[in-house]
Amino acid sequence: MNTYHINKGIGRTVEFKGLKAQYLFIFSGGLLGLLICVMIMYMVGVNTYLCLVTGGVSSGLLIWQTFALNGKYGEHGLMKMGAQKKHPSYIISRKNIYRYLQTNRQKASA
Repeated sequence: MNTYHINKGIGRTVEFKGLKAQYLFIFSGGLLGLLICVMIMYMVGVNTYLCLVTGGVSSGLLIWQTFALNGKYGEHGLMKMGAQKKHPSYIISRKNIYRYLQTNRQKASA
């Protein structure tokens, strides 16, 4: 008789070495972008050691910052921060109070 194992990861978010969801895409896209930048610097003729140091320092900074953001904000933190920036800090209402009461009366009588 065949035995089949059920995948218990259905519905869960993607995770790699502790990085979850959008942080994983930031991490991989950032490292790919840094690799391309270092390759362009090398092909242009920049000193080899300068290319290596720049690539190493910037990739280390990217890794550190990505894991720090993942630890601080969690799985949905970046989306929450983006949504919070779109909310108004306060709402201005310049209508007279009488106009609010009058529009409510018209709706009630209709």
